[in-house]
This record gives sequence, C-alpha cells and structure tokens, in this order.
Amino acid sequence: MSVRKLKPITPGQRFRVVNGYDAITTDKPEKSLLAPKKRTGGRNSQGRMTTRYKGGGHKRRYRIIDFKRDKHGIPATVATIEYDPNRTAFIALLNYQDGEKRYIIAQNGLQVGQNVISGLGVAPEIGNTLPLSVIPLGTIISCIELHPGQGAVMARSAGSFAQLMARDGKFATVKLPSGEVRMILVTCSATIGAVSNSDHQLLVGGKAGRSRWLGRRPRTRPVAMNPVDHPMGGGEGRSSGGHPRSRNGVPAKGYRTRSKTKASNKYIVERRKK
Repeated sequence: MSVRKLKPITPGQRFRVVNGYDAITTDKPEKSLLAPKKRTGGRNSQGRMTTRYKGGGHKRRYRIIDFKRDKHGIPATVATIEYDPNRTAFIALLNYQDGEKRYIIAQNGLQVGQNVISGLGVAPEIGNTLPLSVIPLGTIISCIELHPGQGAVMARSAGSFAQLMARDGKFATVKLPSGEVRMILVTCSATIGAVSNSDHQLLVGGKAGRSRWLGRRPRTRPVAMNPVDHPMGGGEGRSSGGHPRSRNGVPAKGYRTRSKTKASNKYIVERRKK
C-alpha cells in the first residue's frame, strides 16, 4: 500500500495526499451483496435535527459484510479486494466452495487467489478466523467478538489490530487498539492479522469540499458562538472561552465519563491511555 502526493495543478490539490489503491483489484461491487443505504442528514423521525454537522454527501450503497464468519470448515477463495465507501478498511469478496459469496473485512497482506477458512482446528494464518482458545499467544488479531456468535465488533477500522496477551481459564487477555487491556471469553472468535489500508491515517483532504462529499457539514467553533448556544461562547473580542467543555457542559480533555458501576468494568485489566 502507498500514498501519492498530487501535483498542485489546482489550489485544492496543493496539500492533497491520496491513497495509491495498490491493493484494490476491481471497482465493481458484487450486486447480490449490495443494499440501499438511507441517509438521515442528522434528522430524527419527526424531521428535527438531532445531530449537527451531518448532511449532503455522495449517494452510497451498503456492502453486506460477514462479521460472524460462521461458515466453519468450508474453504473460500479471495476473489477481489475492493473499496468500501462505508468504512475506512478495504473489503474482500470470498467465493466459498459451496457457491456462496460473502464480503469480509480484508486483512493486511490478504491476496487475490488466497484461501481462507474459519472454525476450530484451522491454521493461524492471515484472514483465517479462529476462537481465542486456539490462537497462539502474542498473535496480532483483528475483527474480535465480545460475545460468542455476536460477530466482530472490535478492531475493525483501517490499520487497527489487537494482540492476544494471555489465557487463564475461560478468559483471554487482549490488548486492544486503544491501549486498553481487557478479558474476553476464549469462545469468542477473532481474525488473524491487522486490518488493511493502514495508510488511511496519512491521507489529506486538501479542500473543504472533500468533507462535504463525505457528508460532513462545516463545524462552528464553540468560542465563536453566543453564550446561549455554548458554554464557551460569548465574551468581548478573542476571549479564551473558559474551560474546554461540550455543549452540555461536560468537561473535555481527560474528564472520565465511564460509569463506575458498569457491569463490564470487572473485565478491564488496564484502562486505555489518556
């Protein structure tokens, strides 16, 4: 994977850094795995704006992703590596031996023509999905379940990965992308390898319009608002705006909002770094 810096033949391209898309093998998605994707523009069922700074953007179709990887013991061949407008990671189209086709999150290093498989007693190779009980300690993993059979919920974005640290009884200790160390049931599944498109963090939009294409509207700085609109608004001239806090008055920059009585606190061995 690589990134390219464009030659600035227009003002918007002066700082633009684009993805090389070396890993992408086709630009046409599998029709049977597409679904319509309705946009809300930040409005609820009554038509009232409940989320600010959303709206517009290019029309998209949802790619139905197999997060569960529940076709155990049936080998599949990677047919294509594709771009997905709904996520930062690339996706891979699998052709199973029984004729079924499914999309999965592509791991770094996954190649077209490669065979992947999921289930118990499977080799811990890139793209294969196994329970945490049989993955070797120290392995880099991604697309991790939190409850058995739930489907992958953690380490799914571009370039993210976790590491299997230890096993004790029915729990495995996993170091997550945030730095948090957490206990997860060994019956939960995970995929071997880091998520693809690790260069995503190096991309630069180059102009405001590119954010609009992604459905992001301009965001007003709180210090530029009036006191009625935000706790940091108001003041004469360029005033600092007081302590950094959200629109609802919750302090930013280090204030912990996690509940002390949350049931899953007992599974967290070490909190994420600030």
